[in-house]
Amino acid sequence: MKDFDDIRSLLNADLAQTDKVLVERLSSNVALINQMSSYIIGAGGKRLRPLLLLLCARATGYKGVHHHLMAVVIELIHTATLLHDDIVDESATRRGKDTANEVWGNAASVLVGDFLYSRAFEMMVEPNSMRIMQILSKTTNSIAEGEVLQLLNCQNAQLTETEYFQVIERKTACLFQAATQIGAILSAANEQQELALKDYGLHLGNAFQIIDDVLDYESDFETMGKEVGDDLSEGKTTLPMIYALENTSGETQALLISAIENADNTHIDQIIEILSSVNAFDYTRQKAQESANLAKQSLNAIPDSDFKTALTLLCDLSLQRKS
Repeated sequence: MKDFDDIRSLLNADLAQTDKVLVERLSSNVALINQMSSYIIGAGGKRLRPLLLLLCARATGYKGVHHHLMAVVIELIHTATLLHDDIVDESATRRGKDTANEVWGNAASVLVGDFLYSRAFEMMVEPNSMRIMQILSKTTNSIAEGEVLQLLNCQNAQLTETEYFQVIERKTACLFQAATQIGAILSAANEQQELALKDYGLHLGNAFQIIDDVLDYESDFETMGKEVGDDLSEGKTTLPMIYALENTSGETQALLISAIENADNTHIDQIIEILSSVNAFDYTRQKAQESANLAKQSLNAIPDSDFKTALTLLCDLSLQRKS
């Protein structure tokens, strides 16, 4: 097993059934919802979060059918957050395609995002597990908190590394954590295994988001499907910039502060050179590596299997990805 395709091939039957459930549960009597849902789901993406739930369920011996349903719930919640994110960020493209708000406008995107959330909550009661419902209700609340924190921190050049991690744990990592923990709960894994997979999801989610924040500066439109420096143009202070601000002074630091406070990526090439010169990208990747290592260590409590191997490999792939 060496790449993401190998991991997916391990779960071919589960992924096919999950896709089937996804299509069935997105169906609505409202034509616009069907149209927008098909557009959003057809936009691609790795579907990493539902994949994690499936892997964790299988790694802990699950033999039932609710993992397909819950994988879809996770994907619907994630997709709803993306719809709302794109409106808040005024994004025009995602994964190389026009965003839903660009095609249908903000009002329709907000309402369809609400539909996806409510459909997810409608589905999550079916396994009849109070713990799963508690986790998902808390998770969606944490995501909302993370979004508000990020909004409050826009154009804030004083953001600390600690505050940055508070945002990404709520905004991104908590849904990874919910997916991996629910996989363990479905299979009635013991407490040690459940906590191990919960920790795994949190650390993997952190690593994933940290690399995302590097790629915003290091990648390109063809690879990412969005413009380089988008975070900066939205006034987001991410880890590479936090580190650079701490390790620059004078006119150089003033340029970075101005770019953040004015949400201005006009000088993006010069800014990337500055970040590179102070090793901001190396530092950020080191932090991602630390999170990935913690995720791997969490798997010590999980019995060996191809599914555990896949979970371990995902830690490495999250660091190596280009988009």
